[in-house]
Amino acid sequence: MKSEEQQCVEDRFKAKRRRERIEKAGYFVTSFGILFLVWELTRAVGLIDPKLFPSIQAVLKACVVGFKDGSLQMHIYASFMRVLTSFTIGILLAVVFGFLVGWFRVVRLFLDPVINFFRALPPIALIPLMIIFFGIGETSKLVVLSYAAFSLPWLSSTRRWVGLDPIYIRAAKTLGAGNMEIFRKIILPQLVPHIITACRVSLGVCWATLVAAELIAAQKGIGAMMVDAQTSSRWRPWSSAYS
Repeated sequence: MKSEEQQCVEDRFKAKRRRERIEKAGYFVTSFGILFLVWELTRAVGLIDPKLFPSIQAVLKACVVGFKDGSLQMHIYASFMRVLTSFTIGILLAVVFGFLVGWFRVVRLFLDPVINFFRALPPIALIPLMIIFFGIGETSKLVVLSYAAFSLPWLSSTRRWVGLDPIYIRAAKTLGAGNMEIFRKIILPQLVPHIITACRVSLGVCWATLVAAELIAAQKGIGAMMVDAQTSSRWRPWSSAYS
């Protein structure tokens, strides 16, 4: 049985958590409320041409139309699958190359300069080059997005491999641990948190690169939808000919 003092402490803690959640929700609603207010005021005072800056009502109406005829889901699904596929490929390559560069000194000396050279190139700058190499199909987009997803996880895993204190590995070998056991119990627990953090940032880079890649010769996706809206100067759901 809980004492009266313990119950009082728990009640105060729950009340504090409840107030924090309410305060956070209030700031969330207020923040977007101010954003939407500025949005509508900008149109009302004529700072931006209403034809180029639609109202919130028009945007919601376009979303409803897109969901009803299925065109919006089609574009979102196409973009999501591109990001998911490319992100998976980029992360797998980053982990593999991070292991090779970090574990084998010869491989690090051989590959590190080349990878660092390409890592400095922004993914968006490679879009025209990839179109020349792979055409305007899916391959060029997947290559660019995989490259965008590769950089940060590879850098994070490589730095962690190289910066790992060798005393842990020596101690494990002294105690009779094999290479697989060292990797599973010493190296992997130190790598995973850094790789996960890098993956979160890398996923955002992928989405930003995706729209730029889809702006060029794409028939499906969020970027293609934006190009179609730009050329027609309005929202126009894509016909079933592109499905």
